[in-house]
Amino acid sequence: MYVTYMSAHIEPRSVDSYLSGICSGLESYFPHVREARKSRLVSRTLRGCKRRYSQPVSRAQPMSVDDLGTIHDALHSSTSHDDKLFLALVFTGFYALMRLGELVHSDNPVLRDPRKLTLRDNVTYHRSHYQFTLPTHKADLFESNSILIRAQSNRPDPVRVFTSYISSRDALAGFRPQLWLREDGSVPTREWFMRRLRRFRPKLTGHSMRCGGTTFLAMTGVTPENIRRMGRWSSNAWEIYVRKHPVILQAFVFGGQATGDPTAA
Repeated sequence: MYVTYMSAHIEPRSVDSYLSGICSGLESYFPHVREARKSRLVSRTLRGCKRRYSQPVSRAQPMSVDDLGTIHDALHSSTSHDDKLFLALVFTGFYALMRLGELVHSDNPVLRDPRKLTLRDNVTYHRSHYQFTLPTHKADLFESNSILIRAQSNRPDPVRVFTSYISSRDALAGFRPQLWLREDGSVPTREWFMRRLRRFRPKLTGHSMRCGGTTFLAMTGVTPENIRRMGRWSSNAWEIYVRKHPVILQAFVFGGQATGDPTAA
């Protein structure tokens, strides 16, 4: 009855998770509670509720290389510091498979953590690449991670975008420790970033850069292990970010259209 009632009000996939949590809480008092959870009646009831009430999973639309080109064409010649900042954030998020929360502040001041902000002192850049240290990330809160983005020769170059931003940033606020800063000296927020992003494609979300970059790497023939490491995933969860049919991916990688592994030295 619990499964049927809850599934009529919330997503049945969440009910499945709730049952696991309930079992964990009751197991010390009722050692056989998981047997009841796995019973045929409960399992079939939950399966039926998923068929009747579940809604399709809504996933972020991936940002494409064409989207990057459109944004680059619109902003790369701008003298506005905030335009340079936005462009650098987009290119960094796409090519480094970064979560938006790793680049900008939360809109809720209570959730902001200065320890998660990337610092200017951790940045190095050359003509071939730029690199900085990511203080913390979801998969590992105890070790820093190095983000490295290489130059691109056959499409808008993220290194040039970044160096244009960093020159502007150092001229405006060279004494400030944070890497990503707006013209007024504040750290960009999610709302600020999304408002600008949706001027180009209204359906893009904060995850669009990460899933678009993952799809791009898969289509250029980067190995699954390298994609996992670049995106700092602890498992194969990155595969849900690839927004191309496996047959299409295979055609790109093995049909002569792969451009090589961008992670190669």
